[in-house]
Amino acid sequence: MLPPLRPLPIKDREPMVFLSYGQVDVLDGAFVLVDAAGVRTHIPVGGLACILLEPGTRVSHAAAVLAARAGTLLIWVGEAGVRLYSSGQPGGARSDRLLYQASLALDPDARRRVVRHMFGLRFGEEPPERRSIEQLRGIEGARVKTIYQGLARQYGLQWKGRRYDPADWAKGDVANRCVSAANACLYGVTEAAVLAAGYAPAVGFLHSGKPLSFVYDIADIVKFEVSVPVALRIAAKAPADPEGEVRRALRDAFRKSRLLGKLIPLIGEVLAAGGKPPPDAPEDAVGPAIENPEPFGDAGHRG
Repeated sequence: MLPPLRPLPIKDREPMVFLSYGQVDVLDGAFVLVDAAGVRTHIPVGGLACILLEPGTRVSHAAAVLAARAGTLLIWVGEAGVRLYSSGQPGGARSDRLLYQASLALDPDARRRVVRHMFGLRFGEEPPERRSIEQLRGIEGARVKTIYQGLARQYGLQWKGRRYDPADWAKGDVANRCVSAANACLYGVTEAAVLAAGYAPAVGFLHSGKPLSFVYDIADIVKFEVSVPVALRIAAKAPADPEGEVRRALRDAFRKSRLLGKLIPLIGEVLAAGGKPPPDAPEDAVGPAIENPEPFGDAGHRG
């Protein structure tokens, strides 16, 4: 008899795969994409951080169950992965880590320390003293515009600003389309890491009020190291399929930079900057009647 399925840690997985135009199912014990002609493509679900499902895909109940047991995030996205419609959690927030994250976000001083640390990680220097989060957000926005302009010049592109219309994808220029496709890839693997670590994607510090606020916080720290340079380099070539070129290049870049092995430690470092220890369980809390075995994957995985 085979042992029960146990999730791999995020750091040991490939970043992502995009699927479109087919039925995602489990056939003969394998996670597969079946196209209109009946051809099966085997998908190594347990070795992926996330699977992004584009228009034209249908997912069976068995496939969703297997992805959840494997700890692989399913994300339903629009064309080129730009619009995120829904996601299925591979694990979800652990109560102890969710309370810790929320306690930092609700404490103004702790939140400010977290935001200042993120600023330092992103730009390589300490932010100005005695600045509110709103002021830091404004400083960050100005620096980001300058970085975009500098990278565009480096690759010989004319940068007109970060502009695109999700309702009319083809209307955007090639540079913005490449950057948007790259961001979709980065946000997907970052959300998978946040969930695998046991935290909530919506509880952010610099970003707030969005379902992926904390994902944006973490992804923005590494965005200009990996995804944006790759996107602009591809845009400079003016390829016939810019989104596809960006995905393939980012898959290799994520692997080469070992991004998935860095994200969960980065999340822990960012939260530790708040200067508060994780809360202890209440004295009257009741533990599980049957202790769960020590997880093989990351802290947030169910397996």
